[in-house]
Amino acid sequence: MILFPFAPHYGTGQNVAPAAGAASVSINATDKCVRLRNTGATNICYVKIGTAAQIAASAATVADLGIGPGETVIVYKGDGPDTLSHISALGTTLTFMTGDNGS
Repeated sequence: MILFPFAPHYGTGQNVAPAAGAASVSINATDKCVRLRNTGATNICYVKIGTAAQIAASAATVADLGIGPGETVIVYKGDGPDTLSHISALGTTLTFMTGDNGS
């Protein structure tokens, strides 16, 4: 049951190509949620959301949130986290956008 549909913050969408080494990108710190979609066909993409300092100290690993091929998830991050770290086998594309609600 969806209580509050995801309200996208248009213009915050990004596409990244995760690879075997973790990488990170900036996201909107004031939006409360992130909608993530793994558009890859075969590989799981792992993500971790936090502040720039948190991610610098501990980037995404296979122990973090896994998003399967073709899967879409909405993650509540709260106000403040401004960085998303991602890692996957080569050939995966992660599409994401920040926004609000989504529960």
